Amino acid sequence: MDGGKFLLQLLKIVCGFTFALIACGLFLAWGFFQASHPNENPIAFGAMVGTGLVSASVVGATALVPAGILIAIAELARLRGIVFHLAASGGIAFLLWTIGSGAENADIRPGSVVALAAGFLAGLVYWAVAGRTSGCWQAQKKSVEPKPGA
Repeated sequence: MDGGKFLLQLLKIVCGFTFALIACGLFLAWGFFQASHPNENPIAFGAMVGTGLVSASVVGATALVPAGILIAIAELARLRGIVFHLAASGGIAFLLWTIGSGAENADIRPGSVVALAAGFLAGLVYWAVAGRTSGCWQAQKKSVEPKPGA
């Protein structure tokens, strides 16, 4: 294990998770406010950004444990594919969205598509920052070559 690469990967994980939460929160707030260009209505744009940052902190608090488990699995198993990260983040978003609904209704909760899209966007941002290099800090396995003539 390379200690320098490990510390760099930990920094990437923290930054990637933070940027993913901010992207998710801003996506959810933009969908709620539908704010246009800041020059047209700066108050609505400021409210959208502020709500997005608050949403990011709420999403981060609820998604920290499941995301931490999946990030650890990705790091230990060296899962670098975009499909894993998108599926994991979409699954977390859908899980958190459905847990918040009442169990008396068997239908899909309204807004599930938006929650999934926000989760997929968060997964894409995380993959771009840290997921592409998952497990890079682990020692490379040495390949055993057969001896000539054996």
